[in-house]
Amino acid sequence: MSDPAFYSGLQQKLDTLKTEGLFKPERVLASRQGAEVVAADGRTLINMCANNYLGLSGDPDTQKAAEAALQKYGYGLSSVRFICGTQTVHKELEKKLSEFLGTEDTILYAAAFDANGGVFEPLFDENDAIISDALNHASIIDGVRLCKAARYRYANNDMADLETQLQAATSAGKRHKIIVTDGVFSMDGTIAQLDRIVELAQKYGALTMIDESHASGFMGRTGRGTHEHCGVIGKIDIITGTLGKALGGAMGGFTSGRREVIETLRQKSRPYLFSNTLAPMIAGASLAVLERIGKSTELRDRLHENTAYFRREIERIGFTIKPGTHPVVPVMLFDAPVAQKFAARMFELGVLLSGFFYPVVPMGQARVRVQLSAAHTREQLDKVLAAFEQAGRELGIIKAA
Repeated sequence: MSDPAFYSGLQQKLDTLKTEGLFKPERVLASRQGAEVVAADGRTLINMCANNYLGLSGDPDTQKAAEAALQKYGYGLSSVRFICGTQTVHKELEKKLSEFLGTEDTILYAAAFDANGGVFEPLFDENDAIISDALNHASIIDGVRLCKAARYRYANNDMADLETQLQAATSAGKRHKIIVTDGVFSMDGTIAQLDRIVELAQKYGALTMIDESHASGFMGRTGRGTHEHCGVIGKIDIITGTLGKALGGAMGGFTSGRREVIETLRQKSRPYLFSNTLAPMIAGASLAVLERIGKSTELRDRLHENTAYFRREIERIGFTIKPGTHPVVPVMLFDAPVAQKFAARMFELGVLLSGFFYPVVPMGQARVRVQLSAAHTREQLDKVLAAFEQAGRELGIIKAA
């Protein structure tokens, strides 16, 4: 080791994270993903912290579709897309996603992080402006950083501030303006006001972009996403999203929009040009998932029934939650040590969930984030609610009856 101080400095920073309660240990599972999981120590836990909204991550039919694609297309391609890494299954999935989202074309990425990281730089330069919601996902923030466009930020879901930033970009004489927002903000379950965003975009001649990672597959009447939920299908210019949450849960991302946009990304988007092709078994399983949810809203309906039930009952018990209708349910504990103790006690009671606190959420807004799934049974939810009540009374969060 030529520089021991480098390693000791890293260890000091890691020790500080642990001291401050900000260190993130990995929870090791010994089972497939599902409403219940088995931890490495053999304990069975009800899982309330997965992005497995439709319950398809460990679903046998999803697995069978992946196995069929594996048999037909092989394990991998050892290539990027434009050399020899494009199979018919990738083109079929891009076509199916475009039909599902109501767009002209779609491009696949190895991850949704890459989709957001690779969308801005090929399309915008110093003559343009990106107006971004303050609580947008880290992948959007990093993607914007890679671009030379002027950056404007508006307060979360604040349409008055958005208009102020649009006016500022217009006054600065920017050539193209694009409003960028998460469709659903994952820490709060807040749904972006896309109808009003579209109105402002039209008023100021701006483009619109949404990240649908926490919406695709279950938001809207037929699960097409936030743009369906808000009644603006066909009015959003660029949609990014993931295959790694509701749509099967493995990995993979996409960007969807007008043909000219997608073709430009195929030519210039660096994460696309220099990353291996998405594994064909993931593409095949994703096709099967889209076909399944296109035939029935059963899973979506069950998810929203579970969400409504849990939201109603957790408030009845005495907890404070962020209002809304999304299956992300922030149960507010406000104090970081309390959130940590609460999550640890819930683990002891057989429930897996995570505590979040500053800097992930604002100071004084510590919480545990519950995520509902279509795979949860009413019996499981009742056990979780009973554990919430027990832990809440033990830690003095809710009052005894």
